[in-house]
Amino acid sequence: MKKIINVFAVAFLGGITALSANYLMERSFARNNSHNQLLNPISVKMVNLPSAAPEVNLDFTKAAAMSVEEVVHINTTYPTESAQGNWFYDPFHNFIYGGGDQGQQMPQMASGSGVIISSDGYIVTNNHVVDKANKIEVTLNDKRTYEAKVIGKDPTTDLALLKVDDQNLPFMTYGNSDEVKVGQWVLAVGNPFNLTSTVTAGIISAKGRNINILPTDPAKGIYPIEAYLQTDAAVNPGNSGGALVNTSGQLVGINSAIASNTGSYTGYSFAVPVNIVKKVVADLLEYGTVQRAYLGVSIKNLDANLAKQKNISNLQGVYVSAVTQGGAAENAGIKAGDVITKVGDELVNEVSELEEQISKFRPGDKVVISLRRDNQEMSIPLILKNSEGTTSIVKTETPESISVLGASFQPASKEEKQNLNIENGLKITSLDGGKLRSAGIQQGFIITRVDKQKINSVNDLKLALDKKQGGGVLIEGVYPNGMRAYYGFGL
Repeated sequence: MKKIINVFAVAFLGGITALSANYLMERSFARNNSHNQLLNPISVKMVNLPSAAPEVNLDFTKAAAMSVEEVVHINTTYPTESAQGNWFYDPFHNFIYGGGDQGQQMPQMASGSGVIISSDGYIVTNNHVVDKANKIEVTLNDKRTYEAKVIGKDPTTDLALLKVDDQNLPFMTYGNSDEVKVGQWVLAVGNPFNLTSTVTAGIISAKGRNINILPTDPAKGIYPIEAYLQTDAAVNPGNSGGALVNTSGQLVGINSAIASNTGSYTGYSFAVPVNIVKKVVADLLEYGTVQRAYLGVSIKNLDANLAKQKNISNLQGVYVSAVTQGGAAENAGIKAGDVITKVGDELVNEVSELEEQISKFRPGDKVVISLRRDNQEMSIPLILKNSEGTTSIVKTETPESISVLGASFQPASKEEKQNLNIENGLKITSLDGGKLRSAGIQQGFIITRVDKQKINSVNDLKLALDKKQGGGVLIEGVYPNGMRAYYGFGL
């Protein structure tokens, strides 16, 4: 009986517990339901968040396919004598061939890249790719090979113009480097490490960079202009002279240098802006030399310390520390203490940017300079001048050729004669085959005498050779590194 009572007691308590739990769950559900119902009537403004930005088309195949046909592989041969002086310059040499004493014999072969810019065979490359070479071989992407001749060189911008004899070649169209934006996609096309037709991609990471890589030579009037486009597209030895192109396949720069402690790519590379390239090419074709315009000012970057010292409230622009007497700036009324902010319509905020804009003009060109003086804005028109303080255009004579010698010549410059301690001389500017090359004479050799007769001009050389009725000819002279040499051959 007692067991039955215990069973009923347990059953009764279980029922009570179940009913209590059910009641509590219903109350909890009701509270939650009530809470949800309170949320629903609240007015919530639904904001149409912008969808993800449309995906940028990163398909570079069209630009790459166009560019590899228009970028060439350049192989150069150098005379052995170049190893014995300072006139062989290749920033990538030590990385490729190892460091060493400049007195040691250096390799006679090097390579780089170039860009075809016209259907009749004009090619742009870096000056350091072809400088002092006595043979330049150009190979297209379709494996056609040509021997190229140098039309002109400009050490100030490290550019050179070559020519091969052919027609209907694929060529690259110019873009506009002023319109290039930081963050814009670009392709670097060239032949790094002799890996032909290589394409890499990156963005423009900065503009107007001055990295102080080009040599300065006041004796020869070489004051480098560096206003590079900086990119993170991979560039290595062999890319020099190759193309930096936009996604439309237009040329926006000539790849020239890398920032590296090892000689190979470590993150940044630098290209000459195409607007400078266009000006240099046009000058070399029309005048034989680059027409350099000068503003006639000493300038420096405007930073916070200088601004505070000079009581300048706006840091935008380039500070004029002095003006050249009789120069374009002084004649137009520009003064020391002015801050130049624009050249024409282009803003300038660095010394390199100002130099880049001025480099696009020739002596005699008119340009409007915008500036601030005593924190007041003004615009001043002026006429640019050359290094001699005039507006004249300098035109070099086209070197004459003597067919039997297979060479082109021009008189040795005043600076060359002073540096080499010679009174006279006729410089060999190119060798296309013939008696001189067969005799072992190298490009750059300065002929001082032929059979003991002084040589100053092509006419002197012709007269000396005309006197020879067969027989041998003795030529003496000096190389740019100071090494004197003698050569004999028969006519």
